Amino acid sequence: MKDRSTKPAHSKPSRLLYASLAAALTLSVGAVQANAAADALAPAGRWEGSTNGSAATPPMGWSSWNAFRTEVDEAKVLGAAQVMVDSGLAKLGYTQVNIDDGWWLKRRASDGRLQIRTNIFPSAATGGPDGTSFKPFTDKLHAMGLKAGIYTDIGRNACSQAYDLHSPNLPQGSTAEREVGLEGHVTQDINLYFKEWGFDYIKIDACGLADFLPGSDLVKQQNYRAAAPLIERGSLNRTDIGAVRARYEAVVAALKAARPANDYVLSICAWGMANVRSWGKDVGNLWRTSADITASWTSMLHNFDSAAKRALYAGPGHWNDPDILHIGHGAFDAANPVEVRSHFSLWAMINAPLLVSYDLRNGPASFLEVLGNAEVVGLNQDKGGHQGVVTYDSDDAQIIVKTLGDGRRKAVALFNRGATPAPVTLLASHLKLSNSAPVTLRDLWSKQSTTFTGEKEFTLAPHETLVFEVSGKRQLENGVYLSEIPGSINVAVDGTRQPQLDPTVHRMIDPWSNTRSGGSRPQYAGWGGAQADTTPYGQTLQVAGQVFDSGIGVLSNSRLQVKNDGGHALLTASVGVDDSTDDTRQPVRFYVYGDGKLLAQSAPLAFGAKAQRLNADVRGVKIIELVVRGAKASAAPVVATWGDAQLVRAGAGVR
Repeated sequence: MKDRSTKPAHSKPSRLLYASLAAALTLSVGAVQANAAADALAPAGRWEGSTNGSAATPPMGWSSWNAFRTEVDEAKVLGAAQVMVDSGLAKLGYTQVNIDDGWWLKRRASDGRLQIRTNIFPSAATGGPDGTSFKPFTDKLHAMGLKAGIYTDIGRNACSQAYDLHSPNLPQGSTAEREVGLEGHVTQDINLYFKEWGFDYIKIDACGLADFLPGSDLVKQQNYRAAAPLIERGSLNRTDIGAVRARYEAVVAALKAARPANDYVLSICAWGMANVRSWGKDVGNLWRTSADITASWTSMLHNFDSAAKRALYAGPGHWNDPDILHIGHGAFDAANPVEVRSHFSLWAMINAPLLVSYDLRNGPASFLEVLGNAEVVGLNQDKGGHQGVVTYDSDDAQIIVKTLGDGRRKAVALFNRGATPAPVTLLASHLKLSNSAPVTLRDLWSKQSTTFTGEKEFTLAPHETLVFEVSGKRQLENGVYLSEIPGSINVAVDGTRQPQLDPTVHRMIDPWSNTRSGGSRPQYAGWGGAQADTTPYGQTLQVAGQVFDSGIGVLSNSRLQVKNDGGHALLTASVGVDDSTDDTRQPVRFYVYGDGKLLAQSAPLAFGAKAQRLNADVRGVKIIELVVRGAKASAAPVVATWGDAQLVRAGAGVR
């Protein structure tokens, strides 16, 4: 893969521009409009973002997995639930109580009905023709004002049947009886979980699609049925992305039938594989962006990185999931309060689900103080649903800025990734606030306030994250940059031709294989996806030498949707081919649509051409669509920039 840290040379732009404009004559606006109906880039005229399920804000609560793994039982779960209620966490929004792997006994041979392990969930021993039922258990949780979650696998067998063979709580019986996953039983199991047993949330793992390989020792020794892998760990090209997605889409259809009121939450646990970081938003309410988190600082960095730069792919109802909080274990135990606060602060800022997973019955009060910080929780649960955007990025430190729902307030996190003190200078421009007016910062941990103008210097302790609520004079007093409101954007088509592995995720020593390989490699597709305030490949937005601090970076043949919830009157942007593009020959055109109607379009623009200003009257428009079209036969997509893309209210000036 080419190193994108070096921008292409700008030699002889006039020759390149002449050749590109000549090629652009083949792009006919009339042909574009005539073929629009059959084109994925055609404006839909309606919001296409998923409305599946009920997760308007990121789920919050408790999971049994990191606390107890498969050795979960009813007393442990209800004990955690009681602490959530008694401590006040439930009132803050921690209402989800999720059972993970280990609850099942077998799939009954006579009718395929799943049976519960009643020695660990005694209330499930209801007798009668059904044998067992979780309804008494979920009724208890619901009576406490909480919600109930359950675990399964999208394949035939669960992850514990591959990785926890020592567990006393593995499914029992014949080969068929131990096939407790959804494969072949989607409708039956979903109806059981949601109609009969009353669960509200389901986490669906994917080991059944990856780990029960023909001829493997695991299959032979455990007498499992082999399954050709749909997910091949370590090989994106050998993973059947479409088939994996189709499995989860079948679950959505069953969930909608079982819960026609849409009152469910679907958690896709495919560990960032099968390009789920791109399509998860269209299927689930949350999707794992990475492998399982472990109780180490480097694992936290790895999982954080897998989600932190995917802001445009998340929003109300659909959330990036870098895995459950590992507070209470290892590097995040009571002896490491700085790391505990950092872990929690970062998950809050990027709108990750806040699912804690330690034994709440025996945890220290200090953990409850962190989890109970209502102001930090409020950032995560803000109704605007705007994931924080990384506005300064390095391997040493990062600055993450989040727009709050009212559009007037912001939050900022200053994050020291390293083990030594880090100097960080916060600029008003990082916050998209005026450089000449006072900016007030309120520390959400110390509760202290400070004011600065222009910039302020900090020294962050090792692993420290400072989080502030911010107020000040906005750069756009009567408008908003699109990069400030990622939760109002749906990436309908991101222009990627072939999924590519993201090289920017921190490469930790693998906690399972250690160094028994040639190295830690990029694992997760998503490289080249749409980005806020950078190009798809992490470069500064720049067109013909003109730098844009704000904007949206995309590839050609892309389509973005923007909700005009604020009733803005004008969309304006400076558009062009980004200076970082690999393909310097092909021209592109930019289009703005409002509720399906063409409002503005650019001339054909090629590498080296100055940015063209596009203005579109969006008064009364509900859904704005931004389209970049280019030659589909191009060897590589063109990097396109919507520079300073902004929505402006009626009568306001444009920056």
